[in-house]
Amino acid sequence: MVKDGNGAREWIESGGGPLIVVPEQVLTSWQGCDFESTTGDDDYSRACEVEGCLGVIPVAHAAALVLGEPWSTTYVPEHGCFVCWIGADSEDATFDSVEQALEAAAWEAEVLWEVPGPVVLLDSGWPGVPEPDAEFDDPGRLRIDLEAGRYLVRAAHAKPTPRTAMVLVGLTRLSPDGPGVLPGDNTE
Repeated sequence: MVKDGNGAREWIESGGGPLIVVPEQVLTSWQGCDFESTTGDDDYSRACEVEGCLGVIPVAHAAALVLGEPWSTTYVPEHGCFVCWIGADSEDATFDSVEQALEAAAWEAEVLWEVPGPVVLLDSGWPGVPEPDAEFDDPGRLRIDLEAGRYLVRAAHAKPTPRTAMVLVGLTRLSPDGPGVLPGDNTE
C-alpha cells in the first residue's frame, strides 16, 4: 500500500464530490472547481457528470479516471487496486480484508483508460497543482507510479466481513499479447 514517510497509509479525502486520478504529465491542466463560474462548465462539473462509480474524461491530451463516490481512497500497489473505504471498525480491518474482498469481487463496471505514466489521485474539486494562497486546507494528493499503457479498470462493491464494506477499483495493464492478470483472478 502507499505509505507516507512515517509508514502510515495515505488516504485521499473528498469534500463531497468525486475523486479523480489525473495523469501527472497533465496535472497542471486540471483546474478543479471554479467557484465564480455560473455556467457549470469547470473541470469539477465535468467529473460530477460521470454516472456510476467509474468514468473517464479528457484532460488536455490525456484522460483522467473519475471515481464517482466521495469515499476515503488509497491505492494498494501489491493488488493493483484502489480501495475506497465505505465502512469498517478500523483502517486495519479494511486492509486485513482486501485480499478476501478481491477473491469474492463481483465486478460491476469497467472502462478502458490510456495512461501515459504516473498518475495522481485527488479531490476533483481541487486544482491539480496546490494553490499557495488557498482559502481552505488542501486535502492532498497521492502519486501512484503506473506504467504507461492501456488499462482495464473494473469496480466492485465488496463486503468481505459483516462489519467491513469497500469499493475496489482494479487496474489491469493490457498487453498487446493478451489481457494480463486481472485483480482478484486466481491464476494458479
